[in-house]
Amino acid sequence: MSTQAAFAAALLEPQRPCPEGLLSANGADPASRFAVYRNNVQSSLIDALAEGYPVVLQLVGDEFFRAMAGLYVRSYPPQSPLINDYGKDFAEFIDSFEPAASVPYLADMARLERLRVQAYHAADAQPLSHEQIASALSDPQALSQLAVGLHPSLNLLTSTFAVVSIWAAHQQDATLAAIVLDHRQHALVLRNDLEVEVFAIDHGASTFIQNLQLGQPLGQALENLPAFDLSQTLALLIGHNAVIHLHPAKVSP
Repeated sequence: MSTQAAFAAALLEPQRPCPEGLLSANGADPASRFAVYRNNVQSSLIDALAEGYPVVLQLVGDEFFRAMAGLYVRSYPPQSPLINDYGKDFAEFIDSFEPAASVPYLADMARLERLRVQAYHAADAQPLSHEQIASALSDPQALSQLAVGLHPSLNLLTSTFAVVSIWAAHQQDATLAAIVLDHRQHALVLRNDLEVEVFAIDHGASTFIQNLQLGQPLGQALENLPAFDLSQTLALLIGHNAVIHLHPAKVSP
């Protein structure tokens, strides 16, 4: 193992000794100085997870969260210099973390919060104006072949739990008493201007939006869907500036 690799490994594993060859400019004990540095690095990564997953933290409490995050930090070192990239597979870690099994919706809450982070940092895109959308939708004969481009921040999550309701309750300091926790919900996450928004939508609406993301024209995207309110879904997308282009779909030769 190279000196650099040994240094990086020792930073995330407290049982490892101070790497050999370290010197202190002021003559202090290198092992003591390294221990302080290691603690600062691990604390910074745990703090980054706490910032990215605030509802997960609230659901389990600070002590449990920091212990769980500390184990994650030791197993999943950063792969990018961008701190907002860190923790992208935290939900999968929670899935395999047995002490978290008592909160069965915790991993899906982490997935929802990760989508919010991704939405916040997604690329910018100029939404169409209501006038442009009205013009594109004005020809009934062309509607079925119209492709709908959606904002790059938009994403979907399907959970067997009421994750949107649970998330919303924690934005208002409300309790979970009135929520049927094991009620399946479909979440829509998008960034509207600088605000990341979360909505609970119907199964049919979620499938329809997913079809649009796959590039299917309106007619095809509406085929064989569970019942849902198309007008309401389009109004949601348009009203929250999620439509960035409308054009005739490409026809395969």
